[in-house]
Amino acid sequence: MMIIGFDPGRDKCGLAVVDNYKEILFRSVVDSSRAIAFIQDLIAKYSPSLLVMGNQTTSKQWKTQLEDNINLSIVLVDEKNSSLEAKERYWVFNPPRGLGKLIPLGLRIPPEPIDDIVAVILIERYWQTQNP
Repeated sequence: MMIIGFDPGRDKCGLAVVDNYKEILFRSVVDSSRAIAFIQDLIAKYSPSLLVMGNQTTSKQWKTQLEDNINLSIVLVDEKNSSLEAKERYWVFNPPRGLGKLIPLGLRIPPEPIDDIVAVILIERYWQTQNP
């Protein structure tokens, strides 16, 4: 079962595709104006069974737009504190090097957007609700 994770935003959106083995097959941050077309491409490429998206920032608007443009079940999940979790997870995907290792985790700031990591976390939260 493939799932698309979608972290909607006003300016940029995070996207991820994760399979039932919890392997991340795709993740990217895209401009909001291109998000629906990008999701359509991901659907064509991966044939996911559903799309999981955050329930806060602009989610109602996005859900309506998605329902009008894609033929896929959409599930809203709690995205509370997902950005904080993604900041920490960033360093798992991109371990610091050199002097960066000396900076405490709580003080490190990712040098790039982390919306794609939030999308992965939203999928994980969906799975937790399915297998508590």
